[in-house]
Amino acid sequence: MSSGKYGSSTVARDLSDWGRPLARFVASRLKEKNISVLMVTNTHLLISILSAVLIIDSNVVEGCLLLVVKGVVDAVDGELARIRKRPSHVGRYWDTIADTIGLGFVMYAFGLHLGWGILYTAGVVLAVLLQYSLFNHFSVRMRSLGEEDSVSRIDEETRPIAKPWEKQSHVDFLHMVYLVGFSWQDRLVSSITGKRRSEVSFELTVSSLLGYGFQSLIVLLLGLTDNLEALADLILYGNSSVAFLVVVSSHFQWKARST
Repeated sequence: MSSGKYGSSTVARDLSDWGRPLARFVASRLKEKNISVLMVTNTHLLISILSAVLIIDSNVVEGCLLLVVKGVVDAVDGELARIRKRPSHVGRYWDTIADTIGLGFVMYAFGLHLGWGILYTAGVVLAVLLQYSLFNHFSVRMRSLGEEDSVSRIDEETRPIAKPWEKQSHVDFLHMVYLVGFSWQDRLVSSITGKRRSEVSFELTVSSLLGYGFQSLIVLLLGLTDNLEALADLILYGNSSVAFLVVVSSHFQWKARST
């Protein structure tokens, strides 16, 4: 999917953004409703928890299907903030935190279902977080060329000033939580990727294979074909190979042609 979100590039394709049109439709229907962006974020967290419960109860396909639904709902909060023209630092930080909490529940459930040990499950969660961070890194860099985004940043070290519609104390608290839990990932990804060029369409497209939207479809396919035992290998080896390709590519000077 290519849009003004990534500037004038007709090369960039966010393969994890397949649910965006549906999310935009839902957000347009919620625009005048008394439903906050944070309510939507809390909803996709609850969907992740329900998915984990279903997986633990051996309703694996249903749980995997909910993960796909969660991906669409996850895009609704951002679209709703854009439609209302109310970007939020609180929403940005809480969305990341909620995604991580949900990931923890889901991977714990998969660990129980597949017989992973606690340390192995923790390793899988860590790998997924780093893969998401890599995709987010290039997504933020490409968004800087497109639509205005006043809350997403590669470097979150500086505490942001609250928007008029949010409290500074809430921003400060969630910013501190983000720094403790996630800033090390951003620094690590930033340190290993190339910075010499702004045109990173190739890196965005390939790293979007690691995004939640695309990964949730693969997990559903594994569930439908009764091949979930391959999940850990996919994350630890398959996705890591994709990440390695993206990092290496980011250090070379070349420009993708726009058509």
